[in-house]
Amino acid sequence: MARESLKLERILICRTDNIGDVVLTLPLAGYLKQRFPQAQIDFLVRAYAAPVVRQCRFVNQVLAIEEHGDHRRMFVEGEYDTVIFAFPNRRLAQAARRARVANRVGTSHRLFHLFSCNRLAHFSRVKSNLHEAQLNFMLLKPLDMGHIPSLAEIPALYGLEAPRLHDVDLLAAQAPFNVILHPKSNGNGREWPLARYTELARLLEQDRGVCLWVTGSAAEGELIARGAPELLAMPHVRNLCGRFDLAGLTALIGAADGLVASGTGPLHMGAALGRPVLGLFPPIKPIDPARWGALGAQARNLCADERCATCTGAERCTCMQAISAEQVAAVVLDWRAGQRNDA
Repeated sequence: MARESLKLERILICRTDNIGDVVLTLPLAGYLKQRFPQAQIDFLVRAYAAPVVRQCRFVNQVLAIEEHGDHRRMFVEGEYDTVIFAFPNRRLAQAARRARVANRVGTSHRLFHLFSCNRLAHFSRVKSNLHEAQLNFMLLKPLDMGHIPSLAEIPALYGLEAPRLHDVDLLAAQAPFNVILHPKSNGNGREWPLARYTELARLLEQDRGVCLWVTGSAAEGELIARGAPELLAMPHVRNLCGRFDLAGLTALIGAADGLVASGTGPLHMGAALGRPVLGLFPPIKPIDPARWGALGAQARNLCADERCATCTGAERCTCMQAISAEQVAAVVLDWRAGQRNDA
C-alpha cells in the first residue's frame, strides 16, 4: 500500500512493560509528531509508568491499561486509525483487530501478530546491533517510514521535562551538588555491587559540597539497608528510598546534578531529561551499552573491557565488579568540576 493512502491522524503507541523500555520508546512519539504535527499521538502504558509519559510534550494523551478493561472499546472510542505494538500483547492485538483499527503494527516474530496485525515489521531484537531506542523505529517501516535515527538524534526526540516539587526543591537547596545513587534494578538488570557504592561514597566524602541521594522503592531500601548499612550511615548520604512516587522521582532526577545506576528505568529517565547520568553495564550482549546504554545530551556509560570468563550471572556478576569505584568517582568529580566552572 502506498504511503499516500495511509491515514495517520490518531495513533496509539502501546508499551505496557517496564519504565526504562517505555522511556526508550518515547522517541517514536517525537518522530511521529515531527512528521505529522497535527496527528494525535497517544501512549498506552501500565499505570505505574503513566506519570513519566505525561511529562512528554510529544504525547497528547496517556492511557493506563489497568483503567481500560474493555480494550476493544478503548480503540473504538479513541477513534484510532493506527496502533503500534512496541511491546507485544495478545489481548490488545486481538482487540485492535476486532475494533477494526485500520493500521495494526506488530513484529512478525510473534505468532499471534500474524492473525491480529495487518502491518508486520520483520526484525529481531535479539540479533540486532542497534540500540533499543533505534530498534523501536523498525516498527515504522510497515507504515512506509524507513528512517532509523542515529544515536545522536535520539535525545532531541524524547520531549521529556521534569516537574517541580516543593519537597524536592528543599532537598536540593541543602547541598551545592547532589548526586542520585540508584543501586537496585527491581531484578531487571546486572547491578553494580552495593560494596562498590559504599566505596564510591567514601571517595566522594572528601568533597563536603557533595550530597548523595540513595533512591529506590521501599523494598529496595530494605535490601540496601541490610546489604550496605555503612553507605546509609554516612553523613553526606540521604536515604530517600520509598519516599517519592514516580512523579516525585522524576522531579528528583530533574533537580539532581547527576545520577549513577545500572541499566534501570531511572537511568533512562535521567538521560531523557538531559541530566548528567552514568550507566554501569556488563560487556555481555544483548545487555551491554550498545543495546541498552543511556542516550542523552549528558549521558555516559561504563563497562568492563571484556566479559570475564568466570561470570556466574546476575547475583554475582564479576563483569560489574570489574568497574571500580575510582572510575565512577572520576566521572562524578568531572561533573562537579563542570558545575564549578559554570558558576
